[in-house]
Amino acid sequence: MAKLIFRMNQSLDGYVDHLEIPSGPMIFRHWLEQVRDLTGSVYGHGMYEVMRYWDEDRPEWSAEHHEFAAAWRSQPKWVVSRSLKSVGPNATLVSDDIEAVIRGLKTQLVGEISVSGPDLAQSLTELGLVDEYQLYFHPVVLGHGKPFFAGPRPPLRFVASDPIGYDVIRLTYVPT
Repeated sequence: MAKLIFRMNQSLDGYVDHLEIPSGPMIFRHWLEQVRDLTGSVYGHGMYEVMRYWDEDRPEWSAEHHEFAAAWRSQPKWVVSRSLKSVGPNATLVSDDIEAVIRGLKTQLVGEISVSGPDLAQSLTELGLVDEYQLYFHPVVLGHGKPFFAGPRPPLRFVASDPIGYDVIRLTYVPT
């Protein structure tokens, strides 16, 4: 049975914003290893649009960027959206009966399925489908933006903390 994990970078004050939170080489390497090991990813519309950046190679990319793009492209993706009409390669659009689709993925697959997007994670949390929350705190305070938890905070139990490089810490929680 697959495990559904909501994990995202965030500021010390709890906001997620990929344009405002700096990404150094150590955290990028960590994300590369995370993506490489995934069974797949479930994206909300907004996060999928951000991640589509990796669909096409760019001449300015480093070898690690190409490696990340290859890992991201190779994994299956499920995009939850009622407004999108199509999605890119190796992606499946999920617009109806989201609960049944995600429950089916958890039952049929083995390994970790990453959830990206606070609004989607909130919906999946309300359905009792998120198995783990990984909060990656960066040493920046934004003061505004999209919060990691898009709605009421679920009751959680702390299970681990891990430094990622020299300035990021990952806190891991499970639902109680």
